[in-house]
Amino acid sequence: MSARTAGTNGETGLTAAVRNPLISPAELAEAVAGDDPPVLIDVRWRLGGPPGLESYRAGHVPGAGYVDLDAELAGPPGDGGRHPLPEVAQFEAAMRAAGVRSGRDVVVCDEADSTTAARAWWMLQYYGHSQVRVLDGGFRAWAAAGLPVSTIDPDIKPGDFIAHPGRMPVLDAASAASLAKSGILLDARAPARYRGQTEPVDRVAGHIPGAISAPTAENVVADGRFRPVADIRARFANLGIKAAADGAEDHGAEDHGAEDHGAATSGTAVGVYCGSGVTAAHEVLALTLAGIPAALYVGSWSDWITDPSRPVATGPQPDSGYAAGQRK
Repeated sequence: MSARTAGTNGETGLTAAVRNPLISPAELAEAVAGDDPPVLIDVRWRLGGPPGLESYRAGHVPGAGYVDLDAELAGPPGDGGRHPLPEVAQFEAAMRAAGVRSGRDVVVCDEADSTTAARAWWMLQYYGHSQVRVLDGGFRAWAAAGLPVSTIDPDIKPGDFIAHPGRMPVLDAASAASLAKSGILLDARAPARYRGQTEPVDRVAGHIPGAISAPTAENVVADGRFRPVADIRARFANLGIKAAADGAEDHGAEDHGAEDHGAATSGTAVGVYCGSGVTAAHEVLALTLAGIPAALYVGSWSDWITDPSRPVATGPQPDSGYAAGQRK
């Protein structure tokens, strides 16, 4: 697992290592009214529907364009999982159509909990554009704040984004299996899916042997906003993960400061997977808020189970119900 520095698309503001990856509705409203407004991208999506485009057309942040997760933030499903990375040219074209350009900030949002927005946040950084933030609380928080809502498709000037893949750390099946033994591999799915009690999407239930259950839904409060940094940091510390610069200033629920985002964990490598690499990106964002870099297994569980020789564990604890080389 390795990381490379983001920011190849002419970043002129704060770097990814120190800037806050979240933005509040009030902060976004101020930025939109400024001289250099950010590019706004709406990525609302829900597993099983309804289509996010319908929600977008019913009302969105003025000026935001819509980007579809299945069509533009992922390649075709297959051996690489349900949401593998798209081809470089495909993602580059989608971001240019959305107005992404060198040196310009981007803000992504979804309905509320930032699950899909985090995937877009991660992908923009992976492909080299680090000037990206997530609207904390999503469109719902924007509307609840009484800010303007539009139903008009904006006239978006195409951007000049050039994709440079490989700017965020990633895992494949082999490195995920290795990390589960040598470091910490988090499973961001719901507990019942981790335990193998239910599997509503993929054909095999269970988890990667050695992985630790860490549902990413626990990183947010009821309205979808992220928990205060101190709470997120404490949650991961309870799972055995601490930032090397633990104890850095906590800016609270509204200001998720990022002074230690470039720090490595104190001697422990961390990776995350989920069902198809979407909610795991959300957990990577939460870890980033806590000052903990983490690699994303993009193919995740839906990729892991494509090879029948890969072992599957069930039960509430790592390796509970697991027998080497045998699926339960």
